[in-house]
Amino acid sequence: MSTDTTLPPKTTVIGGTRIKWDDAAMRTTYANVCNVVASREEIMVLLGTNQAWMNSAEEITVTLSDRVLLNPHAAKRLLHMLGKTIEEYERTYGQLG
Repeated sequence: MSTDTTLPPKTTVIGGTRIKWDDAAMRTTYANVCNVVASREEIMVLLGTNQAWMNSAEEITVTLSDRVLLNPHAAKRLLHMLGKTIEEYERTYGQLG
């Protein structure tokens, strides 16, 4: 199984502002399950893995590995960026189910 690990360029310019992406402390986590919870002040994205081999199990355990907290403005930007990325993905690789 190969995974495309394409990363953004080290420096980009957005609206005349140069943004330097510092990935020195970045880590990579795999998730096949996510959940989202919201309050007035923040959006919480929970990421984890479901390692159940059978879908018919009465109970499964999802191991949560990461919690990402976003303010609502950042969450909306993420929604937009994910939508555009999925559109590009589907144009390239076909529709997702």
